[in-house]
Amino acid sequence: MAAVAGDDGGAGAGAAGTPGSGGGCCVFSPPAPARCLATVAGDGRVRLWDTQAGGAGRLRHEYVPSSHLSATCSCLAWAPAQRQRPREVPQKKKRRSEKVDVDEELDLLAIGTAVGSILLYSIVKGELQRKLSDGHNGKVNCVRWHQENDCLYSCSDDKHIVEWSVPTGKVKCKWKAEKGSISHLCLSPDGKMLLSAGCGITLWNLETKEVYRKFTGHATAVSSLTFVTIRPPNDSQPSDGITGLYFLSGAVHDRLLNVWQVRSDKKDKNAVLSFILADEPVYVDLATSGDREDPVKLAVVCRDGQMHLFEQILNGYCKKPLMPTCTLQIATSGKGNDVRPVPILAATFCSDSRSVLVAYNTLLHPIIERVTLNTSEAHICLVRDTQMTVSISTETAVTKVKTPIVTAEVKVLVPGIPGHVASMKPRLMESRKTEAKRKGTEVESSIEERLSAMDIDALKVKHKGGFPQADSFAVLLVQGLESNDSSILNKVLQIKKDALIKTTIARLPVTAVVPLLHEITRRLQGHPYGALLMVRWLKAVFTQHASFLSTLPDLVPQLGVLYQLMESRVKTLQKLSRLHGKLYLLSAQVAASQRVQDASTVNQTAKLVYAEESSEDENSEDELMEDHESDENWEEEKEERADDPKMNIDKEVSEDSGEDLHTENESEEE
Repeated sequence: MAAVAGDDGGAGAGAAGTPGSGGGCCVFSPPAPARCLATVAGDGRVRLWDTQAGGAGRLRHEYVPSSHLSATCSCLAWAPAQRQRPREVPQKKKRRSEKVDVDEELDLLAIGTAVGSILLYSIVKGELQRKLSDGHNGKVNCVRWHQENDCLYSCSDDKHIVEWSVPTGKVKCKWKAEKGSISHLCLSPDGKMLLSAGCGITLWNLETKEVYRKFTGHATAVSSLTFVTIRPPNDSQPSDGITGLYFLSGAVHDRLLNVWQVRSDKKDKNAVLSFILADEPVYVDLATSGDREDPVKLAVVCRDGQMHLFEQILNGYCKKPLMPTCTLQIATSGKGNDVRPVPILAATFCSDSRSVLVAYNTLLHPIIERVTLNTSEAHICLVRDTQMTVSISTETAVTKVKTPIVTAEVKVLVPGIPGHVASMKPRLMESRKTEAKRKGTEVESSIEERLSAMDIDALKVKHKGGFPQADSFAVLLVQGLESNDSSILNKVLQIKKDALIKTTIARLPVTAVVPLLHEITRRLQGHPYGALLMVRWLKAVFTQHASFLSTLPDLVPQLGVLYQLMESRVKTLQKLSRLHGKLYLLSAQVAASQRVQDASTVNQTAKLVYAEESSEDENSEDELMEDHESDENWEEEKEERADDPKMNIDKEVSEDSGEDLHTENESEEE
């Protein structure tokens, strides 16, 4: 029984995302057994790992696209081994061609990008061979090679399928296939038909570019397609290329792997068989002998990191979904009884179809192991020390590493919170350690030497404040949020300077933004004076980190309490404004009445009293008598004053003044 490569060398789902990859992808190279594993992690770098027994897990090539940050790699596809055979060369270069025969069989790797271009990477040359552009306007979701001619097919979010000419790098044909985006492609083994899938599945005739047949498909986007060819029982009968042709399909968020049969009568658009999984499939590989009587073996890697093995004869309908015959899982042991699962990234059958080549751990450093499956056991769990395996492979793979020379001018940055980077300079401690190593002795550093090694001056700034307060406040704020320490949070959140608040929020890492908003929401519900301070912090957070908050998919439930709190206070703003106006008016009236009362307590004693003439008539008879006596006394005093010469002089002076007054009055009358 030999492994069948399907349409792309047994990598039916190689372009799909893998568990724990952060949106990356991986695919084994054809044919069985695979010689290489291509991976793309979240950093955008394409890495090629050796899968052979002698150097399994060794990094062979690493390619960094020039636009890997802006145009991330979205899918991978190995070129078929048949078209990668070395060309005939002169006899004198035969030995040279034989040396590179193995490498030339694995030459081209197609890399789809998020901007619509396709990169063709040559493993032999270790460089980019060609770039295919001007074909798609959206992200390339899948790339497939033709088995015979030099053609490449790709699909994208722009609803189109493009047929490329690899030698020229030009578009041969382009047609619209779906109403929505196309997520996956698959070529038939004879190269005459093409499957395209969004949610529904369409079978195309490549010669006429017409629809041959449509299938029901899945409720969500299809993530994997793989053809299966079963040889008819009587080989003498003519075959039209459709008899015994099946294909498998898996979709996003779908735990069923469906099997569809391609018939010439174009009837029955539903699946004939289904395999039940623990999670959605991300990598599918199959092995079959081609005989209808022999079962088809499937190795399906799910998003939860488990691999399921199925064995089923495709000869009719089956209503109930089939359960896996064996499940493989990788785990690593920690301290005590702590056993943690290790995700399986991809799996492919070996040439004997009894063992499976499994890649697990992470896409940055996968571990490749050949596992012989025992189908008598329903569940197999392999315990592996991944850290030790990675460290051993790293030590053997990395060679010719130069140790950097550390001098007094070198500044070493230690890891920390973004915006708070401590710097250190090697000083006396490093020099003493180097001397001790030369002499073969160990010298323990004192506390004074350790403190002197810290570059405190580098943390200071030129202003009078010394250390940057905003930087230290940002660190304290993160520490308070992580430890939920109210004393630290009170110290930071009681800042009243707007400039310092703005700088602190700007230096705050994005991971602490949502916890800070939760803390602000809790404090807004407390004392009004505290709410007055929290509004300043809330304004600074929304001003500095609005772009980050807009990217959160669960922003509404995260900030639901804060939104309701602000909405309730905004609704009562108009009522509070009216109440404030009335209270201000009342307080002004109370203050005015208080001033009136204070004015009434002033001393009312008159300093001067003026009585009018009409008031004399109202006097009593006693007063008249007294006035009469006073008049008599006045006459006596007048006579006495006439005899006195001094009084006469005063009289003359008064008469003169009286004349003057009289003349003035006359002038005024005139």
